[in-house]
Amino acid sequence: MPNVFGSPHKGSGPGHEQVVFCQDEASGLRAIIAIYSTALGPALGGTRFYPYASEADALEDVLNLSRGMAYKNALAGLDHGGGKAVIIGDPATGKSEAALRAYGRFVQSLNGRYYTACDVGTFSEDMDVVARESRFVTGRTLAHGGAGDSSILTAYGVFQGMRAAAETLWGSPTLRGRRVGVEGVGKVGRRLVEHLREDGAEVVVCDVSESAVERVLAANPGVEAVADGAALVRADLDVYAPCALGGSLNDETVPVLGASIVCGAANNQLAHAGVEKQLADRGVLYAPDYVVNSGGVIQVADEIEGFDFERAKARASGIFATTAKIFALAADEGVPPAVAADRLAERRMSDIGRLRGIHL
Repeated sequence: MPNVFGSPHKGSGPGHEQVVFCQDEASGLRAIIAIYSTALGPALGGTRFYPYASEADALEDVLNLSRGMAYKNALAGLDHGGGKAVIIGDPATGKSEAALRAYGRFVQSLNGRYYTACDVGTFSEDMDVVARESRFVTGRTLAHGGAGDSSILTAYGVFQGMRAAAETLWGSPTLRGRRVGVEGVGKVGRRLVEHLREDGAEVVVCDVSESAVERVLAANPGVEAVADGAALVRADLDVYAPCALGGSLNDETVPVLGASIVCGAANNQLAHAGVEKQLADRGVLYAPDYVVNSGGVIQVADEIEGFDFERAKARASGIFATTAKIFALAADEGVPPAVAADRLAERRMSDIGRLRGIHL
């Protein structure tokens, strides 16, 4: 399986604090939980249910994703470290109450070092099942006191990051009259399209699912569609918004990218180290993915306190200021925004994490 999930723009940094391999033969559960850092508090990150080709692929993914969550949570201003879990298997055929509850027992065994939530292949209803065995679960359904669909604030946060990028590049925090290409119109992408249309942007979309594209076109008259991601990348755009799987910015796509701004919801958009410099050298303003897509984790973190949507939305609105701060720091230090974002996250983890050394 190609490494489209990694976060190669991060430095090597410290190693992971804990990696747990979980197996329950009776239910068929095979899972890995990775805790990268608890410097800022209990690790928080979703559970990905995916048919990995091998355990090695699953391990590589969970290590990269958990590291990315530490940086994301730090820049979101949360009192949470970074963690992630993967369940190996096809969610369409391998998901069962027994497997999810077995997974919940493993989460509970970590005694609060790791809070789990939804990710690719898992949903709020699944978290309700996991929570029958663990207290350390968020992203639950409204019926069970949870925050519900985290894609709402994920899309909202990406839109705020895009507004910050527009202000940095064009002097005004709006996408009105700009042409924005959205790759992937699933839960997050279709909501992003709605924000963009309300703001007066021209929108072009694509998705591997024809039905997803048809649903967006039906709900948003005037939106255009192109055949695939390759066509979208080459299109005459102002903004390219990758909202599908990661790795879309690579040695093949960056040289032909038609947009001046990249800002989307997909995790780990940079295929390998050095892509961030390629973008900067071409004059493309890249809004680091783990900064602008943090609305979802802000939402599920708020649920731990007792969910209040307006409070969570207000915090997600701060993605605008954080993104603008990163662009300013990048300009001041002469580095790509991805590097500036990493530095800012590492600074917060260091500054706040050191307080654990003050005896209480």
